[in-house]
Amino acid sequence: MRGKVLFLFLLLVSILSGCGTSEPITENSQGIWNYYFVYPMSKILLMLGDFFGDNYGLAIIILTLIVRICLLPLMLKQFKTTLAMQKLRPEMERLQEKYKGADLQGQQQMQQEMMQLYQKHGVNPMNGCLPALMQMPIFMALYYAISRTQEIKLHSFLWVQLGHQDPYFIFPILAALTTLISFRLSPSMTAEKSPQMMMMSYIMPVMIFIGASSVPAALSLYWVIGGCFSIVQSIILRQQMKRAAIQNEKTAS
Repeated sequence: MRGKVLFLFLLLVSILSGCGTSEPITENSQGIWNYYFVYPMSKILLMLGDFFGDNYGLAIIILTLIVRICLLPLMLKQFKTTLAMQKLRPEMERLQEKYKGADLQGQQQMQQEMMQLYQKHGVNPMNGCLPALMQMPIFMALYYAISRTQEIKLHSFLWVQLGHQDPYFIFPILAALTTLISFRLSPSMTAEKSPQMMMMSYIMPVMIFIGASSVPAALSLYWVIGGCFSIVQSIILRQQMKRAAIQNEKTAS
């Protein structure tokens, strides 16, 4: 499922990087997407930028932190799902062993029994994908708000213009590094050290680098700050997982 979410995310980046919409966004812009998503995002960035002395780079950093804090309840739900899946792992492995080498009908039966196992213990695997899915419309609205708001598009922050690609690829490199670190520290990686997860931990940073190199520097900055937030979050959640594991051992003994 994580692979499908990543594919959709990268497809979104590809669509955005090839989009040439440049009509300025205003309160009179027509369409549900413009009125309820792009214009509010532009307005929030302008307000934050004005508050910080017309510094729209800082506005994007603050907006990123606000978004990630708002997503914390979903991240905690994802964390609880990871813990629950970890407890179910022995039963899941028994099912996989039972249907090892089975035909298509057997594989379907295994999936049905897996779903029954999830339902029995109140586990929803989709909870692990919700934070990524929720960020897609935010990312898309941010892209259009930046490209269609001249004050932000032409604003210089550090060594870049926010509406243009990073000429030195520093933000894309940082985005890839923070993605690698946060993924390797994530509770999911701790709970499931499978070859597929290890491979994904290397593929994702490469794809993020490609995506961040294809979009305005403002979006790369969004990725970098979000990645730093994820690293801190993952460190805290790993500590909680260790405490939970110790508590389970004490309970079992």
